[in-house]
Amino acid sequence: MKSVWKVTFLLGMTSSLVAAEKPDVQAIVNKANIVAYYQGKDGKATVKMKITNKQGQERTREFNILRKDVKDGGDQKYFVYFQRPADVRKMVYLVDKHTDKDRDDDRWLYMPGLDLVKRIAASDKRTSFVGSDFLYEDISGRSLDDDTHELIQATDKLFVVKNVPKEPDSVEFGHYNVSIDTKTYVPMKMEFYDKKGTLYKTIESTKIETIQGFPTVVKSVVSNLQTASKTEMEFGKVEYDINLNDSIFTERYLRRPPREAIR
Repeated sequence: MKSVWKVTFLLGMTSSLVAAEKPDVQAIVNKANIVAYYQGKDGKATVKMKITNKQGQERTREFNILRKDVKDGGDQKYFVYFQRPADVRKMVYLVDKHTDKDRDDDRWLYMPGLDLVKRIAASDKRTSFVGSDFLYEDISGRSLDDDTHELIQATDKLFVVKNVPKEPDSVEFGHYNVSIDTKTYVPMKMEFYDKKGTLYKTIESTKIETIQGFPTVVKSVVSNLQTASKTEMEFGKVEYDINLNDSIFTERYLRRPPREAIR
């Protein structure tokens, strides 16, 4: 009887240890989301974007991006000011990001050539960002509550999480997998699959630097396997915790951007 009890006890201990060692997927995606989009209380960077089509023709974009967190892991504000080339110069993209699942993000685009402020509809957030392979939603991030998350692989180097949209009719993909560095929690690669299960787009973090103690993606590339085009983004002059004023992230600054956005 003692022998049976001992075996049962040991099996119970083993099951408990396995359960304790298995990473919690929600904790993983929460931490990766903080690392990807919420480093510091606010921040700024210059961005150089190169868009290459199937024929090898290149277009460039240069812009400054400001970001302020309303709540860590929650609502945020973004202000993007375009410097070059001439056809997009002084264009502004403004985002008021909401993590409440019952409230859509507020997004505006100011087009200086027409002196027009355009409200970007929620349905448009998964359209091309200024002609690139990145989408509007890629810039400020997708809400974690929009998807279910499943840990499908865990190695010494990477966690691989499968994400399935809760409202499949609202997006063009069937699911996407994210490979997350186990030490830094930086999302290293995203793979998007269509509704037939075919891989059609990847987003990769190709260079990481530690800035002010924060692991930071300073180079990334998105590849569209359907069109054979790709877009590379390089981040420079990255700064965190610069105490940006809330008033910067309002419609009043769309036509006359603040000094912090221009420099």
